[in-house]
Amino acid sequence: MEARKIIVQPLVTEKSTVAREMSNQYSFRVHPRANKHQIARAVEDIFGVSVVKVRTMRMQGKMKRLGRNVGRRSSWKKAVVTLAEGDSVDFFEGV
Repeated sequence: MEARKIIVQPLVTEKSTVAREMSNQYSFRVHPRANKHQIARAVEDIFGVSVVKVRTMRMQGKMKRLGRNVGRRSSWKKAVVTLAEGDSVDFFEGV
């Protein structure tokens, strides 16, 4: 799978910002079928950093209502990538 298709988008939340500042961990929304090795290789190729550890989790889609109609958002996969000491992703700087 191509690196740009594995990393769908970066996640910028309060929790991910604190993790980035405290322990050099970056959060991404990734392709649901991507494994840890593919995610690590994609982050290294795209951003030119060295990955130490990758943690993945499946995020369940939330239930949503519009009047009496009930639906569900799509489920997705999240990856938390720990980078080597001294490395950083320029995309997140200034956010």
